[in-house]
Amino acid sequence: MSEIKTIKPEELARLHKEQGVEVVDVRTPAEFREVHATIARNVPLDKICAEHIEELTHGNADAQVYIICQSGNRSSRACQKLIDAGCVNVISVEGGTKAWEALGLPVERGKKTISLERQVRIAAGFLVFTGAMLGMFVNPWFSGISAFVGAGLMFAGITDTCGMAMVLAKMPWNQVSGCEQKQCQKTA
Repeated sequence: MSEIKTIKPEELARLHKEQGVEVVDVRTPAEFREVHATIARNVPLDKICAEHIEELTHGNADAQVYIICQSGNRSSRACQKLIDAGCVNVISVEGGTKAWEALGLPVERGKKTISLERQVRIAAGFLVFTGAMLGMFVNPWFSGISAFVGAGLMFAGITDTCGMAMVLAKMPWNQVSGCEQKQCQKTA
């Protein structure tokens, strides 16, 4: 893994004012719709691929690409994906949209939504509780549901990759109707 460059939100705001730099928000369309930096456009993390390099850099391989998310975790992953695909000048915004908004920098607000992180906690809690109850009252083998979710949460913590979040991000309630996102075509 390469060292990922970062920038503080206030520095990015100054750069945007001086140079008009482009910022890409990699959260789900629903999260983006709820609140985002006014200077950001949305390309969800699961849609980021090598095909986006040309679009994001406008044909200039040395162009800087600023990536923002909720708190900095997904933007770092998006930066790494772009670096692995050959984009050399990607920068993650420290603290993400939360830090941007906390500094009083301009944001655009829309329809409220439940964050992906909260959705994961709700789903994991529901599955663990259901597995435990079914294991106690129906059949002890149902306890395996709780064990599976616990193992998945450990894996997510160790690898900083959450399969449940990836699945939830694709759910219809995390999409925005009428919002056309560029899809990367998988080549065989």
